[in-house]
Amino acid sequence: MKTILLREIKSFFGSTIGYLVIALFLILNGLFLWIFKGEYNILDSGFADMTPFFSLSPWILIFLIPAVTMRSFSDEKKQGTLELLLTKPLSIWEIVNGKFLGALLLIVMAIIPTFIYVVAISRLGMPEGNIDMGSTIGSYFGLLFLIGAYSAIGIFTSALSDNQIVAFIISVFMCFFFYFGFDGLASISPVYSTMITALGMQDHFKSMGRGVIDTRDILYFVSLTVLFLSLTVYKLKSLKL
Repeated sequence: MKTILLREIKSFFGSTIGYLVIALFLILNGLFLWIFKGEYNILDSGFADMTPFFSLSPWILIFLIPAVTMRSFSDEKKQGTLELLLTKPLSIWEIVNGKFLGALLLIVMAIIPTFIYVVAISRLGMPEGNIDMGSTIGSYFGLLFLIGAYSAIGIFTSALSDNQIVAFIISVFMCFFFYFGFDGLASISPVYSTMITALGMQDHFKSMGRGVIDTRDILYFVSLTVLFLSLTVYKLKSLKL
């Protein structure tokens, strides 16, 4: 697994992909949070908190993470190297986990520089340091689990097709559905709205953003991530057969 992980990281930073993803994430967040006027502008909100960032990031990541993961297995299929990869002395789980962790690590690298936003907002608070750190830390944990779920979905869709664009589109749709879709379905059926909403990522992400790390929220994200990684392994086993 370590071999695949290092291979993925070298691949990301051996081309422009890694640098482009990190730059795009930081530039888009910076523009919406500090420059553009609107609901995400921190200076216009009048509150010393990171809520605008954690509201905006899932939207940006819905497109960025599929852009990172779309090549994971699609590219291997297109170049005819997938069969060679599957014959290596590695289990399919190790291959999948290596690619998953590679994508996860790249996105985490893009998240780390945003810690400077916390320092800046803390300094801007009245009085200085007036920021809810419990909520901020909880939201960062939630964002980490969200990135994991998005990455697992992206890895799975990449295994479905040898066309990277097709993998990207399917991944964007599935990430969007699992984050926002269940809220839309809940509005159609008010009687079961609470139950349906709980099936979506947004409900659990917002719950962690309140500053209380509930084991139900962690279990939800871990289960969803493991589910899509398992589906990826199943798909690759069927190709191997």
